[in-house]
Amino acid sequence: MPEQVDVFICGSGSAGLLTATWLARCGLRCKIVDSRVGPLEKGQADGVQCRTVEVFESFGLVDGLLREGCHVIENAFWFPDGKGGIAKTRTAAATAPGLSHQPRLILNQARVNGILLEDMKKSNGQVVDYGCKVLGVKVDREQANNPDAYPVKVTIEKDGKEEIWEAKYALGADGAHSAVRKSLGYKMIGDPSDTVWGVMDVFPQTNFPDIRKHVMMISEVGAIVIVPREGDKMSRLYIELPPGTVAKDVKLEHLQAAAKQIFRPYNVDFAGCYWWSAYSIGQRLADYFSKDNRVFLTGDACHTHSPKAGQGMNVSLQDGYNIGWKLASVLKGQTGPELLKTYNIDREKVAADLIKFDKIWVKRMSSKNSTEEMDGVDGAFNDIFVPGLKDFSEIFVRSGKFTAGLTLTYEDSPITNAKGSNQELAKNLIVGMRVPSKQVVRFCDAKALQFVNALKADGRWRIVVFTGDIRQETASKRLSQLGEYLFSDAGPIRQRVAPGADIDSFIEVILVLSGDRVKTEQELIPECFLPVTGKWQMRDIHKTYVDDESYHSGHGHAYDFYGIDPEKGALAIVRPDQHVSMVLDINDHGKIGDFFDGFANKRS
Repeated sequence: MPEQVDVFICGSGSAGLLTATWLARCGLRCKIVDSRVGPLEKGQADGVQCRTVEVFESFGLVDGLLREGCHVIENAFWFPDGKGGIAKTRTAAATAPGLSHQPRLILNQARVNGILLEDMKKSNGQVVDYGCKVLGVKVDREQANNPDAYPVKVTIEKDGKEEIWEAKYALGADGAHSAVRKSLGYKMIGDPSDTVWGVMDVFPQTNFPDIRKHVMMISEVGAIVIVPREGDKMSRLYIELPPGTVAKDVKLEHLQAAAKQIFRPYNVDFAGCYWWSAYSIGQRLADYFSKDNRVFLTGDACHTHSPKAGQGMNVSLQDGYNIGWKLASVLKGQTGPELLKTYNIDREKVAADLIKFDKIWVKRMSSKNSTEEMDGVDGAFNDIFVPGLKDFSEIFVRSGKFTAGLTLTYEDSPITNAKGSNQELAKNLIVGMRVPSKQVVRFCDAKALQFVNALKADGRWRIVVFTGDIRQETASKRLSQLGEYLFSDAGPIRQRVAPGADIDSFIEVILVLSGDRVKTEQELIPECFLPVTGKWQMRDIHKTYVDDESYHSGHGHAYDFYGIDPEKGALAIVRPDQHVSMVLDINDHGKIGDFFDGFANKRS
């Protein structure tokens, strides 16, 4: 008799682990297997972009990243000096000021994975079953539309014995050579490249002055990207190898010799090498990302590209951040399985854009093409790859917001509705994009904190109400009327509370006031916005914040930052993954209900 599980995850890379973390945080167990004999120990990805740091922050896991990672503060650009060597032409902030409240970090993927593994185990005892080879994944299409069925059959081999599992859903997070993708008969579409790069984690002995900065180095004989690794001593070097190089024939001494040539006139030697590899660059995209709304491909299983812009681990983590909460919501009965179709809507375009970006990016990084004029490009990258622009350092700086993961905008779907929004009310809370953070002051205890700390990754939706100054009659009246609607029997909140659950278990309402916090009395806040919750059934007074001066860290000016007029106010519906679903007038009560009616189940 096959064993049954709600979610079967094939692969314990970035996407698989983040999905499993979501499920664990929502009280759900899964089966997660990997062909490796144990956790990843070295090599692979190392760049942790700003948005990824924000994602870990949403789980309360950011401290380890910030403590252990190397903080990348400055980029340096070195180009041919006309004398056969290189010279520095420019420096720039690694993250443009104001782009994110979190930094860009360097931390090896093994440790990033380790943080997720530790949290999974802590949350509900979830662990990875290593040494398991996935032999096949099939979907019983006749049962695929039955929400109670286990229509996915996963066959694995462990210790020489076959095991068969039945699952409601399966995730292919098993890398570029995905057994899940091959089992489904899906293909990777794209062109291989004859460009070969090497990478090595080394302990350099050098007089090159920027060895501890993120460096883009292009000489007459090749190109190098320097990435300072955590721990102050190690550096990662990505090295362009000569045309005609075959990746499988490359040896460590080839990489070291090429590096020494490119570094001239500076000297470089290598006291030791921790890890190295060589690879040919190819950009490919799976022809399909899901099967019958039951099996989903994530990470390298559905998109592969170069590591040059530091996107691989980060985009894979975002795949998991997108699908994880959706699986949890469906399994808990909060929404129907149609919600899972939004995974394709959200992530297919992200992957396609990344491939498009990477093709141009790799070409521009080559020593042969670094000073060519840019041809025109279509779509989202016109402001990066500007026709006629030759300066690669300028292209690099312009790409900063994209590579940081902060341009990601999900298109309209049942859970994202730009067309029905009033974007003018909150010009910088862009529908489809993540909520950027600004400092606010918590009303109950005067604690200054980043607003996104109120948007924890716990599977809940948020209705964020920018009320204005509730000492004014207009603001006070519209807040009271909103509360009466939201918490009424006909409103969107009570209709979706499971028996015995807290009133805020599916939708949490958060207030952001303007005005003088000290002169605003708590009695002005309607009690419905201070719900009784938790084990001790105490009134939760931690859901109200004020855009006001703090005692020790100044004024966040959140209303100005989000483009909200305090006299008008605004209301934002925010997804569990911190992306904005809608921006509405506070008085548009009906649109709030209509939005949740479009995908969320009502409790009988």
